[in-house]
Amino acid sequence: MAALSTVIEPELHNDIVSLNMVRDLTVEDNTAKFTLVLTTPACPLKDVFLQRCEQALIGKVDGIEKIDIKWDAKVPTDRRIHGRLDVPMNSLIAVASGKGGVGKSTVSMNLAVSLAEAGASVGLIDADILNPNIPMMAGLGHGRPKVEDDKMVPLDAYGVKLMSTGFLTTPDKPMILRGPMLHSAIRQFFTDVHWGKLDYMIVDLPPGTGDAPLSLAQSFPLTGVIIVTQPQEVALSDAIRSIAMFEKLNVPILGIVENMAGDFFGEGGGERLAEERGVPFLGRIPLDAEVRIGGDYGRPISVTQPDNPAGQAFHALAQAVAARASVVMLQSADVIPINVIS
Repeated sequence: MAALSTVIEPELHNDIVSLNMVRDLTVEDNTAKFTLVLTTPACPLKDVFLQRCEQALIGKVDGIEKIDIKWDAKVPTDRRIHGRLDVPMNSLIAVASGKGGVGKSTVSMNLAVSLAEAGASVGLIDADILNPNIPMMAGLGHGRPKVEDDKMVPLDAYGVKLMSTGFLTTPDKPMILRGPMLHSAIRQFFTDVHWGKLDYMIVDLPPGTGDAPLSLAQSFPLTGVIIVTQPQEVALSDAIRSIAMFEKLNVPILGIVENMAGDFFGEGGGERLAEERGVPFLGRIPLDAEVRIGGDYGRPISVTQPDNPAGQAFHALAQAVAARASVVMLQSADVIPINVIS
């Protein structure tokens, strides 16, 4: 155990023993066997941990020639959620954009599905109350939620629990709501739905800095927000306003996603904006017609074509978001260290 305490978690900058990540350590013959509990099922650092544990033990501890790691994961809990919401979810991640048409809902859907594929329990709320797109993207355009014990049961697609106003009305009927009604609808999606235990709740916000993003940020303890933008300057100028709003509301910026990168819209603008604003750059999604086709027909590309460059980019994005959310939650946790003196 002392040797493993030299292995540092790269993002939390503390050793894996102090972080209580090492469990059930035993030595059989010449093999050290233990469980390593990661902060997310979508952790991108498994190979790093394996290499560092081998370096810490093999040739350094007498008799240890091999290691056998069993992987497990426990997503940290954002304690503010349990203090303000009576809902069993560990983290609440909003996906926002400064303007419409940048692919925010596409990012939300593929992010949620990729996290679920990694083994996490995931919910997705379509908080674009007036213009819901998630039902179509999930292939559930005609779905209707059941009601049990006076609460709605979310629909399920690709392992993700979903709720949207698109499930409660027909496509030809416009949703005409004022600000207070928008706020009430979003709150009901949290409190009047049987979500069950969730590792991640993804909230697909409407674009801009209007009532819905403001209500969510002020009423619910967001773990953080992801900003989606296209690479071109006109989209970046709107993304800056969205970032500024969430910063003013003290919502952590998990990072920026550059969507639809390529010859048509350019490339690198989102990454440059992240550097200028001092926030993480979470990834770049290439412009690909297959992404659009998947959205139109309810087949997220991260599921149907995981080896496609865009599918790979969405899986990498899920790993980056999960890692960043874990860091934010653990760094902001109100924890009092206890020293045990024997």
